[in-house]
Amino acid sequence: MGNAQKNLSAPRPAAAALISAGDAENIRSFRRTVRAFYRKNRRDMPWRETANPYHIVVSEIMLQQTQAERVHDKYLMFIKALPDFDSLADAPLHRILLLWQGLGYNRRALALKKIAELVVEKWNGELPSTVDALRGLPGIGHATASSIAAFAFNMPTVFIETNIRRVFIHHFFEDRLDVHDREILPLVAAALDRRNPREWYSALMDYGSALKKQIPNPNRRSAHYVRQSEFEGSCRQKRGAVLKFLLNRPGCSAADIADCLGIARSDILPILRQLASENFLVRIRNRYHIV
Repeated sequence: MGNAQKNLSAPRPAAAALISAGDAENIRSFRRTVRAFYRKNRRDMPWRETANPYHIVVSEIMLQQTQAERVHDKYLMFIKALPDFDSLADAPLHRILLLWQGLGYNRRALALKKIAELVVEKWNGELPSTVDALRGLPGIGHATASSIAAFAFNMPTVFIETNIRRVFIHHFFEDRLDVHDREILPLVAAALDRRNPREWYSALMDYGSALKKQIPNPNRRSAHYVRQSEFEGSCRQKRGAVLKFLLNRPGCSAADIADCLGIARSDILPILRQLASENFLVRIRNRYHIV
């Protein structure tokens, strides 16, 4: 990181004072800090080199709950194998999950396929640009829809994600606990570069990522903070193990899967039923296959 990172933890004016005084200079100072950091410490990400809506959607879904460093190579591999909405919509789930291996949260891969199918069927392969339309797609809430609109279409949307929340809590809520997003959103809107929201949000996210490495995580002071549960031994781990197993050995029985993975037989059936209900698996003559 460059020299702009040295003062990341410096105290900032309180949000209440900023809003009550209507002090535009505080916002300008904040913008200068973020931009100075970004000029010297910008992260090179392949999805930042394009405004292709399909590429942006793939990156945004991959980046949900996954660090950018882990996404980088998977994103490039995925885009090369499935370069557009049509190819993704036509691809069998088995192939998509193979490409997805290593990213976790396999529901996102299924959601991505469903997004592609809807875009092809409803919009003739052209991603809609409005936040409301994007929110109607599987696996996409307000923040992801707004992020896609900003990065794919350079729309001046207002949203919060984990790195953005970290930046604003650090700068404007230094002595506060239980900071609610409704308190942060007006600041996000006030600071937004409406001429180039794409670059501004990239700068905010890079700054937030650096903050996490430099100081105690400000997001712990958010009213929305939830400590992530242990992965080891969790249902999520077992679901992922089952899918990975069936990608390599399709057509196994529940007993075979349980014994090979070391999962209790009493646990395996609920997992298989859940995966089947979510359209990951199909059961044929008591044997399981990826859809």
